[in-house]
Amino acid sequence: MLFVDNADVTDARVNLALEEYVLRNKLTGDDCVLFYINAPAVIIGRNQNTIEEIDPDVIAARGITVVRRISGGGAVYHDFGNLNFSFMTADITDRFNRYGEFTRPVTDTLRSLGVPAALGGRNDILADGRKISGNAQFATSERMFSHGTLLFDSNLDDVTAALRPKPGKVESKGLKSIRSRVANISEFARERITVEELRERVLEAIFGTRDRAAIPTVELTASDWEAIQALVTRKYGAWAWNYGENPTSNVQRSHRFPAGEIDARIDVQSGRIAALRLFGDFMGRQDVTELEARLRGLPYDRVEIAAALAELDVASYLGDIGVDDLVNTICG
Repeated sequence: MLFVDNADVTDARVNLALEEYVLRNKLTGDDCVLFYINAPAVIIGRNQNTIEEIDPDVIAARGITVVRRISGGGAVYHDFGNLNFSFMTADITDRFNRYGEFTRPVTDTLRSLGVPAALGGRNDILADGRKISGNAQFATSERMFSHGTLLFDSNLDDVTAALRPKPGKVESKGLKSIRSRVANISEFARERITVEELRERVLEAIFGTRDRAAIPTVELTASDWEAIQALVTRKYGAWAWNYGENPTSNVQRSHRFPAGEIDARIDVQSGRIAALRLFGDFMGRQDVTELEARLRGLPYDRVEIAAALAELDVASYLGDIGVDDLVNTICG
């Protein structure tokens, strides 16, 4: 087993790119373990519809990054109180979708701290029936990783707020997250330690020491980091991956204003508005189909839609319903 040092990077986009780069490029034939702590971010499962999983207003107001990962499973929240781990190994028979082998050093460490941690359900670590870790896996033809979160001392209010979609109906083929009762590990631990200290203790469980000089480490070169940043640019930092990869979905959102009700029906394909109809009892001078046509083909994105509508006299289509009101109705 080798340790992958992420150089204390806290950008979720970079850390997910690092994980994929090491896995695919097999910088070593050995098994590897990577740890990372991210600034506030929502990590969307590969097969999920981003717009079903988040509250965009909370995301924007709190500066939370949204990134899609390459593994399946549900959406999770990361912040500085959350430790993430990733074990990269050969993909041998019967290893995929079995989590005990990978979570054992984690649960052993947690129990040594007095946390009643145990693998439960399909892929969670629980403490007294409450979720403290979610796990997922990804495999290539030869290699795989099993990665997970550890809610150590996260802001659980942000967890709830960020992962709570705005009211409205969204129907898609994406995998929806199962909301569970979550808890912080710090609630159960008998010692007061930091999330960084937890990382060192898990490292000790794996390597028998916390001395970094004595832990065999993958050496990442400047060219490796350049390739990782290139992967961020073309994938993990790109709207097309984080939002455009959404499965086809039908969105319905409505709101009543003093000037009338708007009922928006949106067909979203590959993250773009394929079709849009605005129903309601609003009263405007011009045919609303002209406004609908203006938005077709745009990314289903608040900024893009607002920019397109800023060029129109929205009142001529909707009466006293303004641009901000329409954007809020369409986007939630």
